[in-house]
Amino acid sequence: QVQLVESGGGLVQAGGSLRLSCAVLGSGKVFGTVTMVWYRQAPGKQRELVAHVSTSGTTRYADFAKCRFTISRDAAKHTIDLQMDSLQPDATAVYYCHSPHAFWDWGQGTQVTVSP
Repeated sequence: QVQLVESGGGLVQAGGSLRLSCAVLGSGKVFGTVTMVWYRQAPGKQRELVAHVSTSGTTRYADFAKCRFTISRDAAKHTIDLQMDSLQPDATAVYYCHSPHAFWDWGQGTQVTVSP
């Protein structure tokens, strides 16, 4: 059974940075065949896409993430990272990783809180 384990969240002041990491455990060769995505869910809001990275390394970002967030993947470690810079309070949310092409359970996410 595949397990998604997100980490790296925390409390940071506006303007600060965080680096999130997601370990995809037990996926075997599947990790190398699927696009991976970071999502986030703020209190009272629907889950939304932040960024995704394809198997070839092509990346795409939500408008709010462009120029401030960077997604990357490590094929050997089966991890994806999200570097977040110039964070603002509206980035406060629980961040999750997942793939739209795999029937995996969601992980617990990692809480990011940005104070003014």
